[in-house]
Formats: sequence, C-alpha cells, structure tokens
Amino acid sequence: MALQASLLLFVTFFIFLAIGVPISISIGIASVATVFLALPTDIIMFTAAQKMVGGINSFALLAVIFFILSGSIMNNGGIALRLVNLAKLLAGRLPGSLAHTNVVGNMLFGSISGSAVASAAAIGSVMAPLQKKEGYNKAYSAAVNIASSPAGLLIPPSGVLIIYSLVSGGTSISALFMAGYLPGIMMGLAVMIVAYIIAKKEKYPVSPKPTFKEGVQVVLQALPSLMLIFIVIGGIVAGVFTATEGAAVAVLYSLVLSLVYKSLTWRHIPIIMKESIVMTGIVLFLVGASSIMSWAMAVTGIPAAISQLILSVSDEKVIVLLIMMVVLLIIGTFMDLTPAVLIFTPIFLPIATQMGVDPVHFGIMMVFNLAIGIMTPPVGSALFIGCSVGDVPIEDVIRPLLKMFVVLIITLLFIVYIPEISLFIPKLFGLM
Repeated sequence: MALQASLLLFVTFFIFLAIGVPISISIGIASVATVFLALPTDIIMFTAAQKMVGGINSFALLAVIFFILSGSIMNNGGIALRLVNLAKLLAGRLPGSLAHTNVVGNMLFGSISGSAVASAAAIGSVMAPLQKKEGYNKAYSAAVNIASSPAGLLIPPSGVLIIYSLVSGGTSISALFMAGYLPGIMMGLAVMIVAYIIAKKEKYPVSPKPTFKEGVQVVLQALPSLMLIFIVIGGIVAGVFTATEGAAVAVLYSLVLSLVYKSLTWRHIPIIMKESIVMTGIVLFLVGASSIMSWAMAVTGIPAAISQLILSVSDEKVIVLLIMMVVLLIIGTFMDLTPAVLIFTPIFLPIATQMGVDPVHFGIMMVFNLAIGIMTPPVGSALFIGCSVGDVPIEDVIRPLLKMFVVLIITLLFIVYIPEISLFIPKLFGLM
C-alpha cells in the first residue's frame, strides 16, 4: 500500500501544482485523497481538520509571525541604506567593490529581516543604480544580488529554521541559529569569489578609500541596526528569553529604531500590518496543510517505504546523503523553501538520523540546499525580484548566475560532508 500511496500523493500533488492550484490547497487535496487508501471517510475528514488545527497550535510558530512583522517593519524603515554603507566600508577595496558591497549588504540585511526576497528587493534597489552608474553589466549585477540574497535564510534569526525545528520534532532553535552562521557566511563568500574573478576580468572599478572620520560615521549609523542581532540572538542563546520572546523583542526594537530614524511614520503601520497578516496567513495555511500531509504519510507508511527505497540503492552514508541532496536540489527548482521543508523533513530526517547525521546538521544542509532553489527558474522568487529591481530579462541573468550556482553547489558539498562547519559554533556555546 505504501508504494500506491506514494504515487497517489506525489502524482496528485504535482498535477495540481502544474495546473496552477495554490500549493497549500494542492497539499491538502493530495493528502486527503491518499488517506482514502487506508481509512474510512468520516474518520478522514474529522482527523484531517483536527491535524490542520493542531499543526498551527504551536507556541514556536509565534516566533515566525513576530519575525515576519519585524522584517516588514525593517523593509519599510530605512535600514537598508545604512547597512549598504557599512557593507561598502567592509568590502569597498576589492575589485568590483560594488558587487561585493551587494553581497555583504544582503548578508547583513538578510540576517536582520530573515527574508531572501526582502534582501534582493531592498539591497538590490539601492545597489542597481550605483552599479549602472559605474558601468557594471546589468546581468552581472543582478546575478550577484540574486545569488547572495538567500544567505540571510541561514544567518539568524531565520524563520525557516524555526519551522524546521517545529516539523523535525523540536530540534533546538538556539543550536540551529548558531549552526547557520558559518554556512551563511560561506554562501556569501562563495558568491564573492565568482564576483571577484569576473570583476578582475572585466576590470570593474574599486571604490574610493573612505577617510577614518567617514568610516566611523558609517559604523555609528549602522550600529543600532546591527544591535538587533546581538540583542535577539544573544538573548536566545544566553537563555534570557525564548525564540518567541526574542522575536517580540525584535518587533519592538525595529519599530522604535525605524521611528527614531524618522524613515517610518505612523501612517506606514497599517501597510506593514497588512503585509504581515497576508504573509502570516500564507505560512500558517502551509503549516496546517503540511500537517495533514505528514499524517497521511504516517498512516500509509510512505516515509518508511521511501527510506527502504533509498537504502536499497546504497547503505553508504556518503551516497545516501548525495541522493537526498540531489532530490532536494531538483525539488527546490519548482517548490518554495518553506513548503519543501515542511514536506520533505518528515521523509528525509529519519533516514539521515538513521545514518548518524545530527538533526541540527541536517537542518542546515537542507535549508542551504533549498535556498539555492530560490535563485533558479521556473519559480525562484529571488530570481524574479532580482531581475525586476535590476531591470534585466531573466534570460540574460542565467549565464552569470550559472557560474555562481556551480560554486554554491561545491560549497553545499563541503557543508554536507564536513559536519563541523555547522556544528562547531553550537558546540562552542554548549548548545549540543
């Protein structure tokens, strides 16, 4: 029955996706249809509704909601320009310095907002006119912006890591946050390596060296924004407050900071609330629908069947992890990161833990893998936003983006097969 259920679940799901049905509804319909193979109708409908409500009845999900609100406040609060100036100070002496500034800016802003799309839009809209003025190729500039924007999904605070914690059965959020730092930084550095090589070849200019006074001024202007990271992450790791309480602190801090900067007025609040409510509704509906899918898979024995299928190919850890990473790379090209985490964590995590992989390490490698999909067609959200703010057709961006894609795949392999890259910092802080 497990094989029949697997085929019915995934074939139905992908058919609905192909004809344009929203992903949450596709998940729900496919899941309910699958359970008909094992249970009677009255039990299915009652239990499906119960699982959906139970899936979103989680204190940890409040952290995701608060971080969404905090990110929306920051997107509208004038923080991006101050972080771009700091990024320019840090990376401004490298060839093609504006491209490196874009990467560092995405890493800084993404770590605060927790959104790849917000980073690509906010930082890209600041950097694109500057790069155009300096004679940068528009496709190259857009590719750099797109490829570096997902770094903030790994550098905490990260909503998707909180969702992974929830669906994986309670993996430590503090450990996941600390584990994301080095891989997130490596993602940014990987893009910078490619950007450096292209910049040297094209002889892109180096930014003028700022004076000491200008440097101090830039740091002081950006410092209040960066303090959010230290307050929230420091508080969570030190045990001062939980991830949910830390997210609420982030909302209050970002609101006060934006009002102090005078880049946010009370007239913006209804717009921010509307944006946050819509995004929260999307996330919660996804989580609820995915809870039905998790139940459907458990009832029909799908995870065990897939595990048996993968292990029948090989029982070598290196090969099994490679198979899972290839599958996730393919999935990431046509599915957004959050639903992919919700759907495939219950399938692949038991296999990974059976092979001796730590859940924290698996969460980081999974998010890194799926983050690459955000920049790839046909449904890459960062790709579309990056091309839009860079005013360049998607087909022109693909060629420079492919070079960065290759380097990111190599970086992913390092993260998959060298666990200490992810686990060193959590262990250092005694979180594991």
